Amino acid sequence: MNKFRGIILGFLIWVIYKILSSTWRISVFEHPEMKACVSEKKSFVLAHFHGDELVLLSQIRKYRTATITSSSKDGELMNTAVRLMGGKTSRGSSTRGGVSALKGLIQLCKLGHSCSFAVDGPKGPIFEVKPGVFETARLIKAPIFFGGVAVDRAWHFPKSWNKTFLPKPFSKVQICWQGPALVIDKSIDPRDPDLAKALQNQLFDARRQSANLIAAKHAQT
Repeated sequence: MNKFRGIILGFLIWVIYKILSSTWRISVFEHPEMKACVSEKKSFVLAHFHGDELVLLSQIRKYRTATITSSSKDGELMNTAVRLMGGKTSRGSSTRGGVSALKGLIQLCKLGHSCSFAVDGPKGPIFEVKPGVFETARLIKAPIFFGGVAVDRAWHFPKSWNKTFLPKPFSKVQICWQGPALVIDKSIDPRDPDLAKALQNQLFDARRQSANLIAAKHAQT
């Protein structure tokens, strides 16, 4: 995929996503400290599982989100879509430009942008929290808020390793952000497995909270 083709496809994906997501009935629960960060334009880290990311793309502009996108030719597609949605990007990958991409992300966060992490990435296993989210939070000295998504109707892609899903038109969508998680400073090892396990449980709790709120809305109708 050449750069021009990636830009065109990214634009088409943005148009389709924009039309589809405009029909969703989205409700968002935010922890009070997260509301304060948004209001005061302070940087923070959003932690979520990979499967939730197609819904969370709709929140990029609201949270002034910055993220790393691949420097590969295919990455041009995602880079274009994220920027059109109102996000900031730093280009790089684990094999090319990874260090410079992380430096770029940190700089964007220091300017007040948030950053979003699919904690079980980039290639899984699904629901297994990697240390990257803790390492980044420590570098930018920002709190971690952890979220979960639930929808009442969606297309599911069971063959994908990340169990991703896309809400159908006019679906009810619930997003719940909890936290903040433990502040990561120099006294804490970001590779501590107990730290990863705690965040994993918190993420599952956020998903359950979203599912319960969706169920409650159905009970009222």
